[in-house]
Amino acid sequence: MIITKMSLPRRTFLRGAGAALALPLLDAMVPAATALARTAARPTKRLGFIYIPNGANMSQWTPSTDGPLELSPILSPLAPVKDHVVIPTGLAHRQAEAWGDGNGEHSRASGVWLNGVHPKRTEGADVRAGTTADQIAAAALGQDTPLPSLEISLENSFVVGNCDNGYSCVYTNTIAWRTPTTPLPMEHNPRVVFERLFGEGGTSAERAARLREDRSILDAVRDDMARLEKRLGAGDRRRTRQYLDAVREIERRIQRVEAQAGDGDLPENLARPVGIPDSFTEHARLMFDLQRLAFQADVTRVFTYLIGREQTAQSYPEVGVPDAHHSVSHHQLDPGRLEQYAKINTYHVDILSGFLQSLQATEDGDGSLLDQSLILYGGGISDGDQHSHIDLPLILAGGGAGQLKGGRHVRYPTDTPMTNLLLAMLDKAGVVEPEQLGDSTGRLRLEPLTV
Repeated sequence: MIITKMSLPRRTFLRGAGAALALPLLDAMVPAATALARTAARPTKRLGFIYIPNGANMSQWTPSTDGPLELSPILSPLAPVKDHVVIPTGLAHRQAEAWGDGNGEHSRASGVWLNGVHPKRTEGADVRAGTTADQIAAAALGQDTPLPSLEISLENSFVVGNCDNGYSCVYTNTIAWRTPTTPLPMEHNPRVVFERLFGEGGTSAERAARLREDRSILDAVRDDMARLEKRLGAGDRRRTRQYLDAVREIERRIQRVEAQAGDGDLPENLARPVGIPDSFTEHARLMFDLQRLAFQADVTRVFTYLIGREQTAQSYPEVGVPDAHHSVSHHQLDPGRLEQYAKINTYHVDILSGFLQSLQATEDGDGSLLDQSLILYGGGISDGDQHSHIDLPLILAGGGAGQLKGGRHVRYPTDTPMTNLLLAMLDKAGVVEPEQLGDSTGRLRLEPLTV
């Protein structure tokens, strides 16, 4: 990073009618007197949590050797970011087991994943689980950002009632709980997420007018950008232009989907406009790209992402799996089903790898967004046919601002609580509380980059 005498506030926005566009970290935001303190010594740390449903084909997931990472077939798409990846095995979520509550393995799997608390079995509104690690992080890391956290998904959360043997659908609709009784909704519409990130300027009427007139959000901030560019050096102008180009490219993708949908008039309050891509790949990548922009502009430092609800019936004909994901996961050791199962898992990991590569390619201070982030990917079920909650499929990616040494497969003692990993992640992100999370028994040892 170049140290400059000029200083812009880190929280700098380009504003216009119906738009408020946060800027990425620029050299001009780092005054000479505090440059070292604000870059190398105090990088901005970020956390992300990505949930996959219905477990995994563990025989093709788990690396064959411990130590230096040899990628398994399912994990092979991670090759471009292999040095930023740790595969932890042996971790478990025992609180997802029945404990006298009978069936309901899927609801408990997602309900427990980020808190380690056995959820209350109920079909009513009296749901109870535990405050999740993402929301603990948001309370600490989100004090200086427009959004404390961002909760997104690829399936809607409108399902209500009994979804799994006496468990409310709430437990599969979300993986984020602000309090033990406050589950957070997860947004699956890219337009809603885009407007939440960048459409807060002006009045609701101005935002509605911009959308109805099919104007870019960049049109609204053009004058503000022109004034700012006169004050920026060449490097900052290049970085800003790359960022704005990325915003515009994502906006165009959303507009194409909306045009193809033939959605007609937009809702008056823009609360839930149409425009969900038909393609799972496009939907997933679009949401990941929105999250990258949110990190880059420091709109939020914490996100949760639900790839699919437990028991999802999503099919994947694009990779040769026309059957529903949930039914495929009940493979009964059938070779054909196991192969389909592995194809779904590999497909999801490939999309994750694209996101990690985009973080690696995005500058942030003296490194990249991937260098400064910790991203946990995985689920609350291992073998979907057995509904097992032992030896969970997990991927830990990123540098954690120098706090994590990648390129390794680390095997922990069987039945080590996954909450020990969550506590370690909070520690690496500078979140000092709590001392215990759910059924944790300590903090998992994660080697820093210098080890």
